Amino acid sequence: MMQRRLYPIGIQTFSKIREGNYLYIDKTEYVYRMTHSASSYVFLSRPRRFGKSLLTSTLHSYFEGRKELFEGLAIEGLETEWTRYPVLHFDMSTAKHVNREQLEQELNLKLLKYEKIYGREEGEINANQRLQGLIGRAYAQTGRQVVVLIDEYDAPLLDVMHEEKNLPTLRNVMRNFYSPLKACDPYLRFVFLTGITKFSQLSIFSELNNIKNISMDEPYAAICGISEEEMLTQMSDDLNLLADKLKVTRDEIIGQLKGNYDGYHFTWPSPDLYNPFSLLNAFADGKMNSYWFGSGTPTYLIEMLNKYGVAPQQIGGRKVFATAFDAPTERMTDITPLLYQSGYVTIKDYSSLTMLYTLDIPNKEVRIGLMQSLLANYLHRYTNDGLTTVALLYEAIVEERLDDALRLLQTFLSTVPKCDNTDYEGHYQSLLYVIFSLLGMYVDVEVRTPRGRVDMVMRTHAILYVVELKLNKSADDAMQQIDLKNYPERFALCGLPIVKVGINFDSERKTLGEWKIEGKGENMDRNDINY
Repeated sequence: MMQRRLYPIGIQTFSKIREGNYLYIDKTEYVYRMTHSASSYVFLSRPRRFGKSLLTSTLHSYFEGRKELFEGLAIEGLETEWTRYPVLHFDMSTAKHVNREQLEQELNLKLLKYEKIYGREEGEINANQRLQGLIGRAYAQTGRQVVVLIDEYDAPLLDVMHEEKNLPTLRNVMRNFYSPLKACDPYLRFVFLTGITKFSQLSIFSELNNIKNISMDEPYAAICGISEEEMLTQMSDDLNLLADKLKVTRDEIIGQLKGNYDGYHFTWPSPDLYNPFSLLNAFADGKMNSYWFGSGTPTYLIEMLNKYGVAPQQIGGRKVFATAFDAPTERMTDITPLLYQSGYVTIKDYSSLTMLYTLDIPNKEVRIGLMQSLLANYLHRYTNDGLTTVALLYEAIVEERLDDALRLLQTFLSTVPKCDNTDYEGHYQSLLYVIFSLLGMYVDVEVRTPRGRVDMVMRTHAILYVVELKLNKSADDAMQQIDLKNYPERFALCGLPIVKVGINFDSERKTLGEWKIEGKGENMDRNDINY
C-alpha cells in the first residue's frame, strides 16, 4: 500500500526539506546550468509563492558544498568539485510594511549576522560600507570568492510602489545597500536576486548593468513552479493516492488539478506550469481549494483595477508587446505589469509575426478568487448572499433549468440596494460576467463573430448559451440582434446544442426585467414577473 509523503507546505529551506525527507521536485539541473553560465549576476522574477525562496536556499546549500543534500538529484551527476564558498544570504521579505528607520534597522540586523563571522572595521558606518567590507573580508579570510544571494529584493518597496513620498526614500536606502555589488566584482563568485518586479523597473540596480535577467529565457522556463512532466513522473504515486481518496480515475484527477492550478507560462514556448503552493496543498489536504489566492488579500489589486477603470472582463485576453512587462510600475499608465508580475494573468500565446503576447487568467483558482473579490464591488455587504445565489444558480444551470436560474438571479438582484452611476449596459454586463464566472464555467464577454460581438458566451458540459444583454429595451430587441447578426454561426462547430438568450435589464428596478430563451426544446418568454 502506497504511503502518503510529507509535503513541504510553507517550508522554503532546502536543507530542511532534504533532511526531513519531504517531497522535493528536482530543480538542481537548473542550478548547475545557472551557476556555470557566462553571467555571474543573475535575476529571476516570479509571482509570490512560486518557489523563489526555495530556489535561493538550494543555491545556498550548493555553494556551501553540502554534497550530501544533493544525493540522488540531477546535479549529483553534473558537479564534480563541490567547492565551499562563503555565502551572504539576505532575505528581504522581513522588511515589508516599513518606514525608512525600520528598513535601516532590518539591514543592520542582517549585516550584524555576518559581521559576527567576518568582523567589522571601525570606519564602516553605512549599510553599503558594511556590505563592501563584509565581501572583502570574507574573500580575504577564506581565500574564495563570495556568493551573494538576495531573496525578494523588492519586498520593502512593493507596498509603496505608487506613493510619491515614500517610494523614493525607501528606494534610495535599498539602492545604497546594493551599490557595492559592482565595485566588489573581483571578489564575487555569483550574485543571485529574486523578486516580483523586474529590476529595471525600480531603478535600484542602475549601476549594475551586467545582470542577466533569466525571467523570460526559455531554458529557465520551468525553473520555478511544477511542470506537468514533473507532476506525472516525480508525483506519480501522489496522483494515484489523491485519485483513490476522491474516488475518481487518475485521468480525472489530472484534469481537475490542471483546470484548477495549471496554465502558467513565463515565456513562450514554455511547458505548462502548476502553481507549486496550490498543487502541494491540494495533495496534502486531499481536496481542491483556493490556496494561492486565499493566501494573499488582493486589496491593492482591486484598488488598481478601479483606479485604471478595468472591468472584470478586461483583465484577461490582453495582447501586448514584451515591453509591457518591463514598464516601470511606479509610473505605469496601464495595469498590465501589475497583473502579469503578480500572477493574475500569464502568457497564453505568442505571435512571431506581430511579436504580441496574449495574456490571460491562468486557471480556475485565480479566476474564481478574483471574481469573488470583485463581487463585493457590486454587492457590498450582500456579497455572502451573492455567493449563495451563485451556488443555487450553478445547480439550476447544470440541471438545464435556465429559466429558474434567471428568476433566481432576478429575485436576488432586486434585494440589493441601488448604487449610483450604474445606468449603463457595461455595468450589468460586468456584474453578469462576475456572477457567471463564479460558476466555474467557461465565460467570455464581447466575443467577436463575423458580424459583430456577442455580449456573453457561456458553456456547460452539455449546452452553449449565446447571451445578448439590453438595458431599458426589451428581450425581443436582444433576441432580434442575435438573429440579425447570426451569432450562433460563430459557434456551429463547438459540438454542443446552442441556446439563444435575450435579457433586458430594468435600470429602475436594478435587476432583470424580462428575457427570452430559444433552443434545445426550450422556447420561453418571461416578461410578466412581479417581484
